[in-house]
Amino acid sequence: MSIEVRHLSKTFGRFAALCDVSLHIPDGELVALLGPSGSGKTTLLRLIAGLEAPDATDGAAVLFHDENVAGRPVRERRVGFVFQHYALFRHMTVFENVAFGLRVKPRSERPSRAEIRERVLTLLRLVQLDGMAQRYPSQLSGGQRQRVALARALAVEPRVLLLDEPFGALDAKVRQELRQWLRRLHDELHVTSVFVTHDQEEALEVADRVVVMNEGRVVQVGTPEEVFHHPADEFVMEFLGSVNVFHGRVEAGKAILGPLTLDYARGVGAKSAPARAFVRPHELEVDDHANGRPCFAAVVQHVNAAGPRVKLTLTADAGESLQAEVSLERYREMRLSPGMVVYVSPRDLRLFVDGEQKVVG
Repeated sequence: MSIEVRHLSKTFGRFAALCDVSLHIPDGELVALLGPSGSGKTTLLRLIAGLEAPDATDGAAVLFHDENVAGRPVRERRVGFVFQHYALFRHMTVFENVAFGLRVKPRSERPSRAEIRERVLTLLRLVQLDGMAQRYPSQLSGGQRQRVALARALAVEPRVLLLDEPFGALDAKVRQELRQWLRRLHDELHVTSVFVTHDQEEALEVADRVVVMNEGRVVQVGTPEEVFHHPADEFVMEFLGSVNVFHGRVEAGKAILGPLTLDYARGVGAKSAPARAFVRPHELEVDDHANGRPCFAAVVQHVNAAGPRVKLTLTADAGESLQAEVSLERYREMRLSPGMVVYVSPRDLRLFVDGEQKVVG
């Protein structure tokens, strides 16, 4: 079931939560709506579900498989919705929570008791909670409660599945396990699914495509690889992971960025223009001597060797603080320690000048 939204806007008082958003989600994809708080991602999800109505604007539409459902109530959209804080009925068993959506169907659509029992038990096996049907939510862990919420959403056989920060209330280890499990479950069911998150790692790991949002607008849509390695603008570059920023200018064929001076052919003959360059920590090459490439000296301030990659905090001659990463083997080979002088050069560097981007290095 494909999803398409056209020209959706939503205001709350004077606050514009969504500004003329259009988006197409192909059938069977798992898509992440990613952005900071207030970017409009949850509002967009609630408009798709029918929990909110869009502002009355020309051309506004929500389409499921080319059928406009914008004027239909939630019940008629056949949407499964999973909330961040589970929203389970505390007085009901796991079985009754999952069965709830089936039991409240109109009599003409309601399955028989035997059919409800079979469907619920099948779903509990699917979410790896068979054997817990008679427990109450208070007897479950956070991760188990979220799986019950997901089973309840799937019980009504939704055309689309919508999840609002489904793992936000869980600790890091459980969140990691559940997002891997959600990916496997989606690959088995192929229900068109949209989930909201502000966790960049979660979106890049789980989703088929990522929709990056900011200030009520869609900034970029692409695969995790596309949005991470080919950001559409400075916001996407900064939001998706840690970055180092160099401020400077371009003029006469050069990009002068703090301690770095690089060739920039598009600047030949042009007037001086402000520029900002972005480079991720793993894209900085750290050496104990100048290697012939454009580089600058820096002093190691802090070393964090707890993990497969060693994280370094460096200070350049001009006082800029930088983050770099090296392999554990390279760290041991160079015997890196606080106070050591190293030479730093970027392997890839994304340069933004007057709204244009170029990768140099």
